[in-house]
Parts: sequence; C-alpha cells; structure tokens
Amino acid sequence: MYSYDCKTEKQTQRLGFCLGACLRPGDVVLLSGEMGAGKSVLTRAAARGMGVSGPVPSPTFTILNIHEGREMKLYHFDLYRLEDADALYEMGLEEYIPAADGASLIEWPQMAWEAMPQDALEIMLHYAQDGLARRIELEPRGAFDGARIEEIVKMLEDCHEYPDD
Repeated sequence: MYSYDCKTEKQTQRLGFCLGACLRPGDVVLLSGEMGAGKSVLTRAAARGMGVSGPVPSPTFTILNIHEGREMKLYHFDLYRLEDADALYEMGLEEYIPAADGASLIEWPQMAWEAMPQDALEIMLHYAQDGLARRIELEPRGAFDGARIEEIVKMLEDCHEYPDD
C-alpha cells in the first residue's frame, strides 16, 4: 500500500493527474471516503491525465458519465444514490466494470460492493486530524499490477504542478 498526504487540493489534483496518465484499458479504480474527502476532485484530475477535455461533472443522478480521452474512454461512476448491487445490474451498467475500451473510476463502490471486481486499484481518502488535509491510500487488489503504483509515484515525484495551474 502507498500513502500520500495532501495538504491542498492542488496536491490531490496532481495525484489524480498522475493516476489518470498511468491508467490502461480494463483498469478499475474504486474510490472510497467520506463525503467531501476529494473523490470527485481526484477523478476530475485523473480525467485530465487521460486526456479528457471539457467539464467532468459528478454523475450523482445519472450514475455513469462516459468521457472520451486521448487513447481510451473514462467510465466515471458515482454509486452514492444506489440502493444495492441489484440496482446496478438492473441498469446494465456492470458491463463497464471493467470496460475493454477504457478505465472505470467508481466513487462509492461500497454501495454495490458485490458487483465490484476483485482485480482493482482501491483508493481510500481520509480526512487528516486537522480536518483539512487528506491522507490518500492506494492499494492493489487481486491481480491489479502493484507495479503500476510505482509508476504513479514516480510520475508524481516528477510532476511539481498540476497541469491546469
């Protein structure tokens, strides 16, 4: 597991950008954390790292937004309003988890945990004791390539500004 402390939103954005730049088709990223912990900030920055241009709104009411990136699609899920995994199946959205032509970033995966794949990158966002900073933990699950976290960390070390600065 890799932990990263973010004292500012820009640091969260830098991590997200590096994450997005390192994603590959078929990847699934599970984003867990309290309301306001930074899941959407991280996802929007990951979208930029994937080459998505334009707004990346949270799909809170639609459950899924699909965005065209440079080399693949971003399947951005927000499962907060889902009652359970059955609701996800009823909508037929599980076919994008994983997606052969893109990466799936899923906010609030615990709302349909049974539908989440075993092979995924789990990212947990926690408030720090001061209530402002965040601790972000990246942990590979199942067959997700743990070396990919090393790629993200290396890119993060070389990236001193978020590209939208």
